[in-house]
Amino acid sequence: MSTGLLVQYVIVGVVVLCGALISLRKLAPQLTSRWLASLALHFDRADRSAWQRSLGRRLQPKQATGHCSDGCSTCGACGPKPPAAAHAAQPLEFRPRAK
Repeated sequence: MSTGLLVQYVIVGVVVLCGALISLRKLAPQLTSRWLASLALHFDRADRSAWQRSLGRRLQPKQATGHCSDGCSTCGACGPKPPAAAHAAQPLEFRPRAK
């Protein structure tokens, strides 16, 4: 196997992996947030080096940070939500097909 072919396989593999991670993030956001939170806890320990702790703080998902300015409303402390707009009931209307 030539070096150019190996580099090409590595680049294609990285692109496919990035695409899979992006699509997983879009389709399963809670799952990826849990994964990021567990990875952040793994790196952000007292016995880790400074760069690992900073990486752990960067990997921490927004809803896990606990800032009230995020507007995530997961804890309910950001204030009451505005009432949802009442949907007016619309009758079901059947129309014959045009001939």
